Amino acid sequence: MSTLIWVVVVVVAVVALAAVGYVVLQQQRRSRLRARFGPEYERLMAEHDSRHDAEQELLAREQRHSELDIRPLPEESRDSYATRWNEVQERFVDAPGFAVSEADQLVAAVMAERGYPTEDFEQRVSDLSVGHGATLDHYRAAHEISGRAARKEASTEDLRQAMVHYRALFEELLQETTRGR
Repeated sequence: MSTLIWVVVVVVAVVALAAVGYVVLQQQRRSRLRARFGPEYERLMAEHDSRHDAEQELLAREQRHSELDIRPLPEESRDSYATRWNEVQERFVDAPGFAVSEADQLVAAVMAERGYPTEDFEQRVSDLSVGHGATLDHYRAAHEISGRAARKEASTEDLRQAMVHYRALFEELLQETTRGR
Protein backbone atom coordinates (compact mmCIF):
# COMPACT_ATOMS: atom_id res chain seq x y z
CA MET A 1 0.00 0.00 0.00
CA SER A 2 2.80 2.44 0.82
CA THR A 3 4.32 1.87 -2.64
CA LEU A 4 1.04 2.92 -4.24
CA ILE A 5 0.98 6.10 -2.15
CA TRP A 6 4.52 6.93 -3.19
CA VAL A 7 3.67 6.36 -6.85
CA VAL A 8 0.66 8.67 -6.55
CA VAL A 9 2.77 11.33 -4.78
CA VAL A 10 5.45 11.14 -7.49
CA VAL A 11 2.86 11.32 -10.29
CA VAL A 12 1.17 14.31 -8.66
CA ALA A 13 4.55 16.01 -8.17
CA VAL A 14 5.50 15.43 -11.82
CA VAL A 15 2.15 16.75 -13.03
CA ALA A 16 2.49 19.80 -10.77
CA LEU A 17 6.03 20.47 -12.02
CA ALA A 18 4.88 20.11 -15.63
CA ALA A 19 2.02 22.55 -15.01
CA VAL A 20 4.36 25.07 -13.37
CA GLY A 21 6.83 24.66 -16.25
CA TYR A 22 4.07 25.23 -18.78
CA VAL A 23 2.91 28.40 -17.02
CA VAL A 24 6.47 29.72 -16.78
CA LEU A 25 7.08 29.05 -20.49
CA GLN A 26 3.82 30.82 -21.40
CA GLN A 27 4.82 33.84 -19.31
CA GLN A 28 8.26 33.95 -20.94
CA ARG A 29 6.73 33.74 -24.42
CA ARG A 30 4.24 36.45 -23.53
CA SER A 31 7.02 38.72 -22.21
CA ARG A 32 9.13 38.12 -25.30
CA LEU A 33 6.22 38.90 -27.63
CA ARG A 34 5.29 42.01 -25.64
CA ALA A 35 8.90 43.26 -25.78
CA ARG A 36 9.28 42.52 -29.49
CA PHE A 37 5.96 43.90 -30.71
CA GLY A 38 5.55 46.80 -28.29
CA PRO A 39 2.22 48.61 -28.68
CA GLU A 40 1.21 46.18 -31.45
CA TYR A 41 0.97 43.42 -28.82
CA GLU A 42 -1.61 45.37 -26.82
CA ARG A 43 -3.50 46.39 -29.96
CA LEU A 44 -3.88 42.77 -31.02
CA MET A 45 -4.90 41.72 -27.50
CA ALA A 46 -7.77 44.22 -27.70
CA GLU A 47 -8.66 43.16 -31.25
CA HIS A 48 -8.84 39.39 -30.68
CA ASP A 49 -11.31 37.40 -28.61
CA SER A 50 -8.56 35.50 -26.82
CA ARG A 51 -4.96 36.06 -25.80
CA HIS A 52 -4.08 32.74 -27.41
CA ASP A 53 -5.44 33.84 -30.82
CA ALA A 54 -3.57 37.15 -30.66
CA GLU A 55 -0.33 35.48 -29.66
CA GLN A 56 -0.74 32.88 -32.41
CA GLU A 57 -1.07 35.72 -34.93
CA LEU A 58 2.09 37.33 -33.59
CA LEU A 59 3.94 34.02 -33.81
CA ALA A 60 2.72 33.61 -37.40
CA ARG A 61 4.00 37.10 -38.18
CA GLU A 62 7.39 36.18 -36.76
CA GLN A 63 7.44 33.03 -38.89
CA ARG A 64 6.56 34.93 -42.08
CA HIS A 65 9.11 37.63 -41.26
CA SER A 66 11.84 35.02 -40.77
CA GLU A 67 11.19 33.82 -44.33
CA LEU A 68 11.63 37.31 -45.83
CA ASP A 69 15.00 38.44 -47.08
CA ILE A 70 15.19 41.63 -44.98
CA ARG A 71 18.52 43.35 -45.46
CA PRO A 72 20.18 46.61 -44.50
CA LEU A 73 20.47 49.37 -47.04
CA PRO A 74 23.84 50.06 -48.63
CA GLU A 75 25.30 53.37 -47.46
CA GLU A 76 24.81 54.93 -50.91
CA SER A 77 21.10 54.07 -50.81
CA ARG A 78 20.72 55.47 -47.29
CA ASP A 79 22.35 58.73 -48.42
CA SER A 80 20.17 58.91 -51.53
CA TYR A 81 16.97 58.28 -49.57
CA ALA A 82 17.96 60.84 -46.94
CA THR A 83 18.48 63.42 -49.69
CA ARG A 84 15.13 62.54 -51.26
CA TRP A 85 13.43 62.86 -47.85
CA ASN A 86 14.87 66.36 -47.41
CA GLU A 87 13.53 67.30 -50.86
CA VAL A 88 10.08 65.97 -49.94
CA GLN A 89 10.10 67.99 -46.72
CA GLU A 90 11.06 71.12 -48.67
CA ARG A 91 8.15 70.58 -51.07
CA PHE A 92 5.76 70.39 -48.12
CA VAL A 93 5.71 74.19 -47.84
CA ASP A 94 4.30 74.68 -51.33
CA ALA A 95 2.41 71.41 -51.84
CA PRO A 96 1.66 69.63 -48.56
CA GLY A 97 -0.71 67.03 -50.01
CA PHE A 98 1.75 66.11 -52.74
CA ALA A 99 4.60 65.93 -50.22
CA VAL A 100 2.64 63.50 -48.03
CA SER A 101 1.95 61.31 -51.05
CA GLU A 102 5.65 61.40 -51.91
CA ALA A 103 6.57 60.54 -48.31
CA ASP A 104 4.32 57.48 -48.48
CA GLN A 105 5.94 56.40 -51.74
CA LEU A 106 9.41 56.99 -50.34
CA VAL A 107 8.71 54.83 -47.28
CA ALA A 108 7.41 52.10 -49.59
CA ALA A 109 10.55 52.38 -51.75
CA VAL A 110 12.82 51.98 -48.72
CA MET A 111 10.76 49.01 -47.56
CA ALA A 112 11.01 47.39 -50.99
CA GLU A 113 14.77 47.84 -51.18
CA ARG A 114 15.11 46.42 -47.67
CA GLY A 115 13.19 43.31 -48.82
CA TYR A 116 9.70 43.91 -47.43
CA PRO A 117 6.74 43.08 -49.70
CA THR A 118 4.87 46.32 -50.42
CA GLU A 119 1.76 45.34 -52.40
CA ASP A 120 -0.86 45.41 -49.63
CA PHE A 121 -0.93 47.93 -46.75
CA GLU A 122 -2.23 45.45 -44.17
CA GLN A 123 0.47 42.95 -45.11
CA ARG A 124 3.09 45.72 -44.89
CA VAL A 125 1.89 46.53 -41.39
CA SER A 126 1.98 42.87 -40.41
CA ASP A 127 5.50 42.41 -41.75
CA LEU A 128 6.76 45.63 -40.21
CA SER A 129 5.26 44.80 -36.83
CA VAL A 130 7.91 42.17 -36.16
CA GLY A 131 10.82 44.59 -36.13
CA HIS A 132 9.11 47.95 -35.92
CA GLY A 133 6.28 47.55 -33.43
CA ALA A 134 7.17 50.79 -31.66
CA THR A 135 6.77 52.93 -34.80
CA LEU A 136 3.89 51.05 -36.37
CA ASP A 137 1.27 53.39 -34.90
CA HIS A 138 3.06 56.24 -36.68
CA TYR A 139 2.76 54.41 -39.98
CA ARG A 140 -0.92 53.65 -39.46
CA ALA A 141 -1.65 57.28 -38.54
CA ALA A 142 0.28 58.60 -41.54
CA HIS A 143 -1.51 56.19 -43.88
CA GLU A 144 -4.91 57.18 -42.49
CA ILE A 145 -4.16 60.89 -42.94
CA SER A 146 -2.81 60.23 -46.42
CA GLY A 147 -6.11 58.58 -47.32
CA ARG A 148 -8.05 61.57 -46.03
CA ALA A 149 -5.73 63.89 -47.96
CA ALA A 150 -6.49 62.00 -51.18
CA ARG A 151 -10.18 62.74 -50.53
CA LYS A 152 -9.33 66.40 -49.73
CA GLU A 153 -10.45 65.88 -46.10
CA ALA A 154 -7.18 66.68 -44.33
CA SER A 155 -6.05 70.04 -42.99
CA THR A 156 -2.52 71.37 -43.39
CA GLU A 157 -1.90 70.50 -39.74
CA ASP A 158 -3.09 66.94 -40.42
CA LEU A 159 -0.67 66.75 -43.34
CA ARG A 160 2.16 68.07 -41.16
CA GLN A 161 1.37 65.33 -38.64
CA ALA A 162 1.44 62.74 -41.43
CA MET A 163 4.94 63.90 -42.38
CA VAL A 164 6.05 63.56 -38.75
CA HIS A 165 4.55 60.06 -38.60
CA TYR A 166 6.13 58.97 -41.89
CA ARG A 167 9.49 60.36 -40.77
CA ALA A 168 9.47 58.19 -37.63
CA LEU A 169 9.25 54.97 -39.62
CA PHE A 170 11.40 56.29 -42.48
CA GLU A 171 14.30 57.10 -40.16
CA GLU A 172 14.04 53.75 -38.43
CA LEU A 173 14.03 51.86 -41.74
CA LEU A 174 16.91 53.92 -43.06
CA GLN A 175 19.20 53.47 -40.08
CA GLU A 176 18.37 49.90 -39.13
CA THR A 177 20.92 47.24 -39.87
CA THR A 178 19.84 43.65 -39.33
CA ARG A 179 18.38 44.18 -35.85
CA GLY A 180 15.60 41.78 -34.98
CA ARG A 181 16.79 38.92 -37.18
